[in-house]
Amino acid sequence: MASDDDIIISGEAVIRAGDLHEDFIRSSGPGGQNVNKVATAVQLRFDAANASGLSERVRARAIKLAGQRA
Repeated sequence: MASDDDIIISGEAVIRAGDLHEDFIRSSGPGGQNVNKVATAVQLRFDAANASGLSERVRARAIKLAGQRA
């Protein structure tokens, strides 16, 4: 059963909140006084190979689509 923090995609795919990993990083580009000082971008990562809320069919497709990034 999905919790309130989970993202329900379909009956075969639920992204559990614990399967998402966020990193706050410095964004590139112009930023005025904040450039190189404040982490203003979020990098969100999802490990489909080890995610608990995906069916095997969805997991295989996600890994195939990710290619070398997986």
